[in-house]
Amino acid sequence: MQHVQQSFFPTQQTRHYNVSFPSTRYQGSKRKLLEWIWTQVADLEFDSVLDVFGGTGSVSHLFKTARKRIIYNDNLLFNWNIGLALIQNKKTRLSPDDVELIMQENPDMTYPDFIARTFQGIYFTDEENVWLDRVVYNIDHVLTDPIKQALARFALYQACIVKRPYNLFHRANLYMRQAKVERSFGNKTTWDTPFETHFRAFVAEANAAVFDNGRQNVALHQDALNAPTDADLVYIDPPYISAKGVGVDYHEFYHFLEGLTTYNTWPDQVDYSTKHRRMKRHASPWYRADEILDAFAAVFARYQQSILVVSYRNDGIPSKTDLIQLLKRYKKRVTEANKSQQYVLSKRHSKELLLIAT
Repeated sequence: MQHVQQSFFPTQQTRHYNVSFPSTRYQGSKRKLLEWIWTQVADLEFDSVLDVFGGTGSVSHLFKTARKRIIYNDNLLFNWNIGLALIQNKKTRLSPDDVELIMQENPDMTYPDFIARTFQGIYFTDEENVWLDRVVYNIDHVLTDPIKQALARFALYQACIVKRPYNLFHRANLYMRQAKVERSFGNKTTWDTPFETHFRAFVAEANAAVFDNGRQNVALHQDALNAPTDADLVYIDPPYISAKGVGVDYHEFYHFLEGLTTYNTWPDQVDYSTKHRRMKRHASPWYRADEILDAFAAVFARYQQSILVVSYRNDGIPSKTDLIQLLKRYKKRVTEANKSQQYVLSKRHSKELLLIAT
């Protein structure tokens, strides 16, 4: 791997690998803010990072390029697969033969039809649902390497997201793709591009993002209060709750991707009373305005021996003032950085907030 020092980081520590993180339309992703985040933290002294709400893995990937030892963590299984594919993975990539095995229909296999039966007319066309049933089954049964499976799932997640209006699974709105009307939003060309084309493109992006930074990085599937406490720096980017008390429920927004990851048990996890066949709800204090401050307090207390770096928005619950006061219970010094940001699906301009507690 060629080592490249990137001149646009005017700090003492530099990133050593010129490896791009894949494009993503995942809500809450920090991909567009990576250079800004790095500028705020690069002069801190740390060798290891716990990304306790790992999400897309873009921030973990950023620190991986800086040769840090990474502990990626997320309590959603589909996100954990992203961590396996792009953070823990050192060198494994999907070959052209692997991709063909995933795509092709094996005459010796009897393919299930759970997606085709359960989600007809909800998210994708009938033909696309049949394709998904086959490809998920092939990933689970034709590929034997867990890292290759994770890479393939990552590409499949990405393909599913780009073919969805709003890039979410929060409601049944296939009609938005199919209606023959004048459009003022969305990208019908992307929606109508075949799954296979998207999948191949995202496999290429995933393969290009794989590299070995010389460290033993790991991806974990844990609650935020169960992850290891031995990292020098803990990056905390939890679900956001707006000033109106409306939370970003990633389990609700991306339940379909979670189902793709647990295909064999998916039928038992579906709430069939809902029109869009979401998964049964999981209670979490991170989605509740009256509990989230206590959740922050518990996380800060657990990781108080580490540098704490908190990503949030300046207009959310808890407020910036609440978070700073809470951090000062455990840390001597709290500094603040913010950056104007236009968020997807939001008409308001708010600021991305970064609190650094040392």
